[in-house]
Amino acid sequence: MSQTHDLSTDGDVLVKRYASWDRDEHRREWMVLNHLHPRLPDLVPAPLAARLDAVPPSVKMSRLPGLPLAGPLTPQLLDGLAEALRRMWSVPAAGLPPRRFHPAEAVAAARSMFATALRPEGVAGEAFDGAAGFLRRPVRVDAVPAVVGHGDPNLANYLWDGTRVRIVDLEDAGASDVAYELATMVEHLSARDTDWTAFVRGFDVDGDRLRWSRTLFATLWFYWLLPGNGAAKRNPPGTLQLQAERLLALLS
Repeated sequence: MSQTHDLSTDGDVLVKRYASWDRDEHRREWMVLNHLHPRLPDLVPAPLAARLDAVPPSVKMSRLPGLPLAGPLTPQLLDGLAEALRRMWSVPAAGLPPRRFHPAEAVAAARSMFATALRPEGVAGEAFDGAAGFLRRPVRVDAVPAVVGHGDPNLANYLWDGTRVRIVDLEDAGASDVAYELATMVEHLSARDTDWTAFVRGFDVDGDRLRWSRTLFATLWFYWLLPGNGAAKRNPPGTLQLQAERLLALLS
């Protein structure tokens, strides 16, 4: 698995050096940390210093306590995660750019990827056809991006210290909406061992937008799991089949 950064620690200080920065992820992370930390100092790392023009660039921040979440999540962990997300989403996103893979960007990327992808056989082929049809539909851009979206809801980016959840890795963060953020989390491969039904019901969101957003990210994950693609190399045999079934269920 390729790494997007290198971490080094010295006591309570962590230095993040970026292995790639063509998307200006170092600048985005520095900006979002400075946006969130003054308002939520116990939720995200404190931005301490940055070398944004260095090669490689780096950001120095406080080191947060806790261990990464991993599924299946217990009710206690789900409650802690919900509280952390509600706190982050309470901060207005004014002044921030859209999160990476915002709806229009995600659909454009998916359309481009599927245009050259090879159709697999069997159930995966049915899901491929369903995904292609879904991507021909209009983009759902009706929601107002009013909250700070994490952009990378891998459960490993949420740290549990036995009492609360804290949030790290904000290099893809930016303005978003709650339904879209919930969808990216529920459809992330790291979330598959957890039943998210009650968790999602705890948020007041547009059900149609949530389902559309979930289908979009299920489509992206399906592509990434196609033979030869990155996620296919990092996951056990049979994952594509399971993803195909999941995508077909969302499309039904």
